[in-house]
Amino acid sequence: MEDILKIFTGIFWFAFTLYLAYKIYRSIRIVSAQECIIVERLGRYNRTLHAGFHLLVPFIDEDSYYHTLKEQAIDVPPQTCITKDNVKVEMDGILYLRVLDPQKASYGIDDYQFAVTQLVQTTMRAIIGTMDMDTTFETREVINSKILEVLDQAGEPWGVRVNRYEIVNITPPKSVIEAMEREKKAQITKKAQISLSEGDRDSRINRSLGVKEEAINKSEGEKQKRINEAEGAAKEIESITTATAKGITLLASSIQNKGGKEAAQFRIAQRFIKEVEKLGKEGTNLVLPLDLSNFSSVMKSVLGKEPKP
Repeated sequence: MEDILKIFTGIFWFAFTLYLAYKIYRSIRIVSAQECIIVERLGRYNRTLHAGFHLLVPFIDEDSYYHTLKEQAIDVPPQTCITKDNVKVEMDGILYLRVLDPQKASYGIDDYQFAVTQLVQTTMRAIIGTMDMDTTFETREVINSKILEVLDQAGEPWGVRVNRYEIVNITPPKSVIEAMEREKKAQITKKAQISLSEGDRDSRINRSLGVKEEAINKSEGEKQKRINEAEGAAKEIESITTATAKGITLLASSIQNKGGKEAAQFRIAQRFIKEVEKLGKEGTNLVLPLDLSNFSSVMKSVLGKEPKP
């Protein structure tokens, strides 16, 4: 009997020694950066342990809560919301929060992550209920900012701050998606037809402008051509007139000289004879008021006197 008692006594002290060693081991705490531990002494809040080496009083102090001070990304599960025009849409999102006061996060609420998630879902349903379905796609930033305002007010007593919230997906029913696709296709087709008609209109306008400019250029060219021809003819006439005047002046001057008059009469006679020869080659019948058979009389009528033999 004594042997059995000794065995049980030995087991008891061995277990007690192990338990005491465990408690001493548990009284040593090394806290990593951006983490903290809430310590309770005899069931009441005592202090908050931050990064570093710490010792707890065995059997009196207890590490009750562990918190990370890093920014946390929490996934908000999908939920069904009903819009103002009675369309069911499924929405999910993600929020980013940070623990600012570990003591409030431990004693202000049981599970701040669960509480924030539920608050996001209820707030989202309330906001979506005031909007049409088309508006929900266009005002994501507005929805995010409104949810963030509500979370800022609610998160202060919990010792957390929500930095931002983002809607990930907005999924309407399949029938609504098909209707939206048909509407989008119709809009694209309409835009394409408008673009084609505008292109055809612009093309016709450009062609008409081209024809107009071509006609104007042609008329301007024809006008300039006629002006150039007229100027050329005028200069030609002016040159001929000037040359004729000079010739007449020289002829008059020559006639005044000795033998000039006889030379002029001789030149006129030669010219007359050449012209008569041309008339004879044409094969036409002409009636002349001159007696060509009597050359002397003809010359007398042309020159005013009978030519010398």
